[in-house]
Amino acid sequence: MEARKEIHTIYHGPHVIDLVNEAISRLAPFSALILTITLVVFFLVRYYLFESYLMQRCYGDKYANLNEVNRRGFVNHHMAGIAKIVMLVVGAYPFVNVTFGKSSVHTLYTRGGVVTYGDVLIVINQIFIAMYVFELLYRAKLSPIACAHHIGAIMIAQSAVAMSLNWEHERDATIEFVLCFVWGAFDLIAEFWPHVAIILYRVYPKDHHFLSRVFLFSFISTLSGTVIETIVVMWLFGSLWHRWTLPFKIVTPLLHVVFSAAQLWGAKNFRSMWLRQKSLLKEVPGNAA
Repeated sequence: MEARKEIHTIYHGPHVIDLVNEAISRLAPFSALILTITLVVFFLVRYYLFESYLMQRCYGDKYANLNEVNRRGFVNHHMAGIAKIVMLVVGAYPFVNVTFGKSSVHTLYTRGGVVTYGDVLIVINQIFIAMYVFELLYRAKLSPIACAHHIGAIMIAQSAVAMSLNWEHERDATIEFVLCFVWGAFDLIAEFWPHVAIILYRVYPKDHHFLSRVFLFSFISTLSGTVIETIVVMWLFGSLWHRWTLPFKIVTPLLHVVFSAAQLWGAKNFRSMWLRQKSLLKEVPGNAA
């Protein structure tokens, strides 16, 4: 018993262990309105900025000659990439401070302001959901694995907000909300380069040497991101073991397996695309082994 107390004193664990179970933000009851506004913004940017102006101006015939399936995917990769940059720039600071620093969800985002970290995280949460809802509705073709990943991410992220509204009766509300952001953070970082990779694939379809490197890096980044994500999530999950209720002790690892499977599937696809580009490169005169 003495040894256990001493170990606990030496290593206290991440700050999230000490988070008080409380209301996340005063904006949580308005999450549906935030989601609606965000989806409208997605539509306006997609229709009036990208499809009506930027795509043709920036890519010319390379965009115009794409078929409908590829054109929608091309636009979506731009939309998702920009959304992820916005979420990372705005949300990284409050997320890190709440999870690993010394702040709470009620810490002010700016000195003398009225916006709290929780307010920002709620808005980021809804942008994250809107990004996947938009993709499910807009893309002409999605793999079953991608559909399962997106639907799961949407349901879990929105469930975390719903739990926060009933935090007095949901003992896991705050820590579940924060853990969702850990998943989301890795999703934003590890899945950002694949957006760039597919855009480059459409812009430089004949540059097999360049694309082979792009897809190799995408494969490595997706695979390593999944491994690092698993280590961090399971570390936090284990650190919070004494705070989880039994349902979350069972469900959380299962959900992580599902998300990891989707990410590994993506890594497998990039590996196949890398090998395909290597084989095409050998067919180019002067490049044969």
